Amino acid sequence: MTYARLLLLLWLAIFTYGCSIADKFASNLSTAVLQSNDPQIIADGLPAYLLLLDSMIVDDPEDAAMLRSAASLNNAYGIFVTDLDRQKLLADKALNYASRAICLHDQRTCQLTQKNFKDVEKLITTLGKNDIRMLYTFGVAWASWIQVNHSDWNAIAKIAQVKLIMSKVLQLDETFEHAGAHLYMGVLNSLLPAALGGKPELGKQHFEKAIKLSNNTNLMAKVLYAQHYARLIFNQQLHDRLLNEVLQANATVPGLTLINTLAQKQARKLLKDSAEYF
Repeated sequence: MTYARLLLLLWLAIFTYGCSIADKFASNLSTAVLQSNDPQIIADGLPAYLLLLDSMIVDDPEDAAMLRSAASLNNAYGIFVTDLDRQKLLADKALNYASRAICLHDQRTCQLTQKNFKDVEKLITTLGKNDIRMLYTFGVAWASWIQVNHSDWNAIAKIAQVKLIMSKVLQLDETFEHAGAHLYMGVLNSLLPAALGGKPELGKQHFEKAIKLSNNTNLMAKVLYAQHYARLIFNQQLHDRLLNEVLQANATVPGLTLINTLAQKQARKLLKDSAEYF
């Protein structure tokens, strides 16, 4: 069956039963992607489903749940893309969807990427646990957008606002999405050495907290710990220990199987050039 025919059949099935089914489809698709242990299947098949989600959003552009799912899946697909121009397109799309979703959820958050630090800080203090899912999705999309636009100082200048968002997520529930906010805070604080204004030791604390809170099941936490902290401070012993632990672990974990599989792939790559790097 061709992708075009598959898309048509899915579209007819979903819209026959209305928006509640469409929302459930988007949510279940995100879950299925995260449960996969075959990254190549996801890389090959996800574009068709991204088009399907786009069509759903055209049909109902004010469905915040659908927009949030689309933002998450576009970010997920960005992992498999190596071309920088395509990465930027996906990051733009994910941030656009996430911005629209959180704006529909709470109109005070509209145009959040355009607000200055103090305005973001003031707004963030008013948000609560009912906002955490939208807030985290938006923060991830913004952080990913900054990462692919790291050569743009205007993008880098927004890191402080993203830290505010992730700090609020941690305040509301630091275990949310397998302690994902701790991972982002770990990376953001380890982008630069301390001599250049970075806070790698704070980053280390966040990486270790993510590992602890996930009961060692989030293997990407150890990979990012090795890649961003251990390499930054030239600690090969810590670097190699973390990566070997990743390779020895079971990657199959509910909600983490895909990311763990990718983490093991990245761990092999980092270990391969460990001697040369250090």
